[in-house]
Amino acid sequence: MMKVANLLVAFALLALASSFVTAYDPSPLQDFCVGINDADAALLVNGKFCKNPSFATIDDFTYSGLNVPGNTSNQLRAHVNIITADLMPGLNTLGISLARIDFEPNGGLNPPHYHPRGSEVLLVLEGTLYAGFVTSNPDHRLFSKILKPGDLIVFPFGLIHFQLNIGKTPAVAIAALTSQNPGVNTVANAIFGANWPINPEVLVTAFHLDRKLVEDLQTQDWVNPT
Repeated sequence: MMKVANLLVAFALLALASSFVTAYDPSPLQDFCVGINDADAALLVNGKFCKNPSFATIDDFTYSGLNVPGNTSNQLRAHVNIITADLMPGLNTLGISLARIDFEPNGGLNPPHYHPRGSEVLLVLEGTLYAGFVTSNPDHRLFSKILKPGDLIVFPFGLIHFQLNIGKTPAVAIAALTSQNPGVNTVANAIFGANWPINPEVLVTAFHLDRKLVEDLQTQDWVNPT
């Protein structure tokens, strides 16, 4: 009887592990899979529609314009230009993406956010950034550092992180992510800008805030730095 119980536990653990594995971008089973929306001109490979390899061109694997500064004239005074498989179809199934982040001087902010499907490594090209991440429950440890050109920082999978330009000049950073579509969930936007709004009582209790302040925050325009 004990052997049967142990076997059932082993199967349960295997099923759980399998569900974790499928949460990551799948490993490609071919050289490439250029994403395409036209099913009539595509092959079904790895569960996705891919352009017939015979029709692929170098344009599917290149992107121009990452040298162009983003428009930072917004509330956050920052702009993120992320290159995913939507903009560069050749990234499809490769499990990688890239972003350029521009910050205005004296306070340009990429606000606290997390990527539900990828880790991130960030390289500072220009300026001075204060950057960091916070660990999950129960510790909530803050790891942060002031970064200058040439400095790198890694943000582990799924953890809340941020970057703030504390310098008097514009800042530029390049981020590489371990997913072709890492996604982004900006914390303040998700909490106070949810559609439909979250019941204020939830936020009053969770954040130890006055109800009127919560209601005021929920009426604000929560912008993304993209």
